[in-house]
Amino acid sequence: MAMRGIAVVGLAWLFFRLASAELDPSEQVGAKALADDDECAAGDLSEQCSLTALQLRGVKQQHHKDAVATVSEEKQREIAEAWAAHRAWQKERREKEPTGHWFGGGRVDSLNGQDQVDIMTARDKDWQIGPVVYQVYVDRFVPPKKSMEELRELHPPPQTVHPWSEGVTKNHQLNSTKYWSGELSFWGGDLQGVISQLDYIKSMGDVLYLQPIFEAYSNHKYDTSDYMNIDPAYGTIEDFDELVKGVHDRGMHLVLDGVFNHVGVKSKLFQEAMSNPDSPARHWFFIGEEYGALGYKAWQGGGTLAEWRLEDNNLRNYLWKNSTSVVAKWLKRGADGFRLDVGTEIGREFLWDLTKAAHRHKYSSLVVGEVSAYPRWWTEAMDGVLSFWMGWVISGVATGQMGGIFAGLQIEQLIEDSSMEQVLRSWIIVSNHDIDRLATKYPDPAVRRFAQTLQFVLPGAVCIYYGDELGMPGDKDRNREPMKWGWMNETNEQFNVTRTLVNMRRYHRALRIGDFTVMRSFSLLAFMRRTDRIADMIIVLANPLPKPIQEQLVVPEEDLLEYTLFRDTFSGAEARIHGGTIEAKIPPRTVRVFHMVDEKGPSGEQYKRIYGHFDTFPSVNPLGSLGNSVGEIV
Repeated sequence: MAMRGIAVVGLAWLFFRLASAELDPSEQVGAKALADDDECAAGDLSEQCSLTALQLRGVKQQHHKDAVATVSEEKQREIAEAWAAHRAWQKERREKEPTGHWFGGGRVDSLNGQDQVDIMTARDKDWQIGPVVYQVYVDRFVPPKKSMEELRELHPPPQTVHPWSEGVTKNHQLNSTKYWSGELSFWGGDLQGVISQLDYIKSMGDVLYLQPIFEAYSNHKYDTSDYMNIDPAYGTIEDFDELVKGVHDRGMHLVLDGVFNHVGVKSKLFQEAMSNPDSPARHWFFIGEEYGALGYKAWQGGGTLAEWRLEDNNLRNYLWKNSTSVVAKWLKRGADGFRLDVGTEIGREFLWDLTKAAHRHKYSSLVVGEVSAYPRWWTEAMDGVLSFWMGWVISGVATGQMGGIFAGLQIEQLIEDSSMEQVLRSWIIVSNHDIDRLATKYPDPAVRRFAQTLQFVLPGAVCIYYGDELGMPGDKDRNREPMKWGWMNETNEQFNVTRTLVNMRRYHRALRIGDFTVMRSFSLLAFMRRTDRIADMIIVLANPLPKPIQEQLVVPEEDLLEYTLFRDTFSGAEARIHGGTIEAKIPPRTVRVFHMVDEKGPSGEQYKRIYGHFDTFPSVNPLGSLGNSVGEIV
């Protein structure tokens, strides 16, 4: 399913290129590989199908303006007419044969039963959909085995080395380097330390996301100096290979941090560009008197990060397009994807170019980008986004600044504006290295648990910032403390809550891959998560108020039958379905996550001809009993 979205876009690109110019051999191979994986391409290579592919992913003609510019006016009119005909055809098809996800609506409940089963099966197999991601800041994750003397050799002044027990101190700028003291303070964590805790990481997540590990001067390493090498303080290429093997052996995936908007000023490429006006690399940067005393465009006006001039095609070849590019090297070496720093500043056109290249370099690779904006269109440019938007929606509900029903409707709107699967691939960010940690943002444990539970039950991938599961505090200036391993014990309530949430998400399929449907409520954030199987159904009732709320709500699911028993995952509280409604009393600042109970007797036996229940007859066929399937096989 994931590759179908990739394939249809590749087919659309092929259509536009054929309208203006021949593809080079490598593009021909790539386009064919993408087309071969697409159902539409396999059965219909017509212009109509190509345009369908284009519309599905929201790719705009301006993305290919250079190719289209060479087309005659007559041909351009033909393309415009084809677009108009396609839109009319698409509207007619949507009305006659609704296809949920593929036409932007997001949900699959309008499809026939077998299509629902196929889509959910594909989601189940897609590692990018709905995982728990564990984020690691390597320097601060595991205490080093190296001595302080060895660490000081790796980090000579003005860099400083600190014992693991020492906290992060107040930041001040170092005039000699333009760096801040906090950027040059090291605690000595490395890749071998990460390897030693892979079993722990596996207990917390399905995907390991490492903040930058390439050669750089600072501890955060967003100031890359050499993309092709592991930073010596973190280890060697052999250490990276061992990490990849350990991650994959445990059934996990590895996502690296890609910093492609800017580069560190200690990069040899940048230094050569500044010192040699005739250097080819000079075209890769914004250099000139118009940039003031620095003489170059620095990211956010600082003096340590030089912005890449991504408009240069040779630079894009180096970073992501060529088979020997930065992205290609690390994907082929075993990484499974990239998280892109400041994705919005790269721009949607280049993000889509990078995403296509990553998919070409490695089948089923993931590209997600940092997006602090409403995700529409950004999700079209990548596989998904780091959804700070969803994190702020959670915060709004948890703190009483946003009504629950309005939050639910906005999430439903996002799914319409984007698609269900793009939302499921997006990482929900409630805490990370740039914002306050959970324990600091929500000092009240009840509010913190409320917000964290919403992160685990809303559609998307959960992202856990190392140490948040232990209740480590930290505002945006002190959120990179060394991992407090001593806090990991059975008496740590935050640790116990997080483990429960992780296990809940792994157990309940609907929380990972299910569609999202909002339920109308006066005071609650109420919604369903459903799959093709009725027994997977989850009903979430979240009360953000400081008082208990009792409501009766409509549950808009036609296959949910009378007197069905649901039980809350945390408290064991129970509620039954009556006439397609549910009534429950929700305590203050509490999220109830109701799952269907396998209740024997009449309550369960009534589902004998409803697909996907514990008591469904083996002979029941989804094509005749699920969704928009009436009359399909009778």
